[in-house]
Amino acid sequence: MGRELIVLGLAFLVAGFLARFGRSIGLPTIPLFIGAGILLGPNTDGPVLFEHPEDLELLAAFGLIFLLFYLGVEFSFDDLTSGGRKLIGSASLYLLLNVGGGIIVGFAIGWGTEEAFVIAGVTGISSSAIVTKLLVELGRVQNPETRLILGIIVLEDLFLALYLAALAPVLGQADGAGDAVLLFLRALAFLAILGAAARYGGTIVGRAITAPDDELLVVLFVGFALLVAGVAYQLGVSDAIGAFMAGLVLSNTPARARIERLVLPLRDAFGALFFFHFGLVIDPGQMRSVLAPAMAAVAVSLVLAVVAALGAARINQLGREAVANIAFSIVARGEFALILVVLATDAGLDPRLAPFTAVYVLTLAVASPLLASRSKTLSRFIPRRLAPAGSR
Repeated sequence: MGRELIVLGLAFLVAGFLARFGRSIGLPTIPLFIGAGILLGPNTDGPVLFEHPEDLELLAAFGLIFLLFYLGVEFSFDDLTSGGRKLIGSASLYLLLNVGGGIIVGFAIGWGTEEAFVIAGVTGISSSAIVTKLLVELGRVQNPETRLILGIIVLEDLFLALYLAALAPVLGQADGAGDAVLLFLRALAFLAILGAAARYGGTIVGRAITAPDDELLVVLFVGFALLVAGVAYQLGVSDAIGAFMAGLVLSNTPARARIERLVLPLRDAFGALFFFHFGLVIDPGQMRSVLAPAMAAVAVSLVLAVVAALGAARINQLGREAVANIAFSIVARGEFALILVVLATDAGLDPRLAPFTAVYVLTLAVASPLLASRSKTLSRFIPRRLAPAGSR
């Protein structure tokens, strides 16, 4: 126990020192947390803190859960549904371009039809954790385009649940179309129940969760978030979207402001651990053979992110700076791509999928924060005629 506590403490300190240095020279913290994991993981030369990254998996999952739970508390159900047709149109455009582009890239690589559809899932779904962390870190939670960004990543997560159900026979999770349909309906029913609870059940849940002192309130809302995230995971929905929906439910309670304040240290500490663990599982030695196709996929994703952001901005009457904020925030890839490729590897698909995904995800996990932090400058290169609404 003592050694585990020591190495965990060192992991926090190294990640924190690197991030503090990065902040001093204007870099975002996310790629530095990931870099700390790579440096101290079992796949690089030098000191190794964690021989078995899976030992940190549960604690890292807390980071993802608290990041998305915080966003759910921050934004009410009405905030996310007020976009209506504009939100659905924007998210549909984004998914059509990125999933469609991923399928084309997958077939162009030539590893097989099943692998092409896995690559489409890898390239088509943003990282909720990185996008959420970026919005908070860059102080953009109250920006007019942030509601659109959150709506898109939520609809992406819903799409992921359906996409995983559709791929269940390929990934060995279902014996055929019947089992795949059952997984889909089960996930859909759970999400519908949570949506109804967020819309109409806030008062009832609030009475059960609210406590007069902060200590009990923390215990209760953490339990609620973990419970809902765990049930979501068991039903084939990502734990991230379950945590987000749990936050939405509590956003309609009188304790919302207190919960938002109390969850902040949990979000920041475990969020750092999530990205550190993300770096631990990356093996740089396997990346050389797939570098060219992975970088081609990165280039395609960056172009399509800008195209989709332009379309979404026109639909929602947003300006050039909003286009850059949307494009470079949502282009981040992360946890869902890794989950998908682990399932594909377990199902016996092409082993090159794992290093390909590692290169692709790591590149965009680093590039997205760097580009997003400079989106105001980059927006000046967008022709005004393509995003004529307003000055932003």
